[in-house]
Amino acid sequence: MFEGLIDYAGLFPPAKLAMDPAVEEYLHERDGRFAPMLGRFIVPASRIDELLAVLTQPIPVSVIVDAGTDPRTWMANASSIGERLAALRSGETRISIDVLEVPLPPLLSLRESYDASIGQWAMIAERYGLRDLPAFVEIPRDARYAEQLPGAIAALARYGLGAKVRCGSVDGDAPSPETLARFIALSAEESVPFKATAGLHHPVRHYNGAAGYTMHGFLNVLAAAARAHDGIDEVERILAAENDAAFRALTPAEVAAGRARFISYGSCSFSEPVEDLIALGLLQQNA
Repeated sequence: MFEGLIDYAGLFPPAKLAMDPAVEEYLHERDGRFAPMLGRFIVPASRIDELLAVLTQPIPVSVIVDAGTDPRTWMANASSIGERLAALRSGETRISIDVLEVPLPPLLSLRESYDASIGQWAMIAERYGLRDLPAFVEIPRDARYAEQLPGAIAALARYGLGAKVRCGSVDGDAPSPETLARFIALSAEESVPFKATAGLHHPVRHYNGAAGYTMHGFLNVLAAAARAHDGIDEVERILAAENDAAFRALTPAEVAAGRARFISYGSCSFSEPVEDLIALGLLQQNA
């Protein structure tokens, strides 16, 4: 149900740990009671050398292709990163590059769509022998997000790529249940698996007084992914619920279907979601 669900994002806000303590925390949790829930260590491509310098044992990583936000330089930067990742895969044993996360730059003009940049990444991946790696492409959630999302998800399906969705941020910029429901429904319709990030520290949707906004719950997202073909209204209802009733109603087959769509999510804390699942009775503290 939860195997490999949480990719560790300790380098990112709000935790924003330095490399040493982030790696130490990851290794600690990998040896812990709930290690099967732990996925990969998330690292930007620009910080891989820093990671390699502190590693004492091999780890699996999800690499963010941080090629910048300038559309005019993005392809060249992404190509350089692709070349470096290919070299690392062939000669570096301290990390196993298992997943790629690819944030796209915003569009330059109203005439453009994301088909071009999605195709550019597919071409880069092909050139450097990276097509076998699961890659999750993130569409910028700007003023044109709603307009561009259907075409972008369809393009990802054509190229055999996954999608990535940002569910929150340190400044409270979380998508509405309606926006997130549309992303999940479109991804299911096109058979595009997705990865999530940001704002999913806790299992159930709730208002976080410290953060100052309502945060999505990862159980809500999992239940919504499992029921994605029940219609967008049902998906939105599940995402908006401030309880885990929809998740608890899932059958094992539905959970499996949900996980096939919702692959994992990045969290800067591993202990928080685990503690919450224990409090909900969905995990046992002791074997």
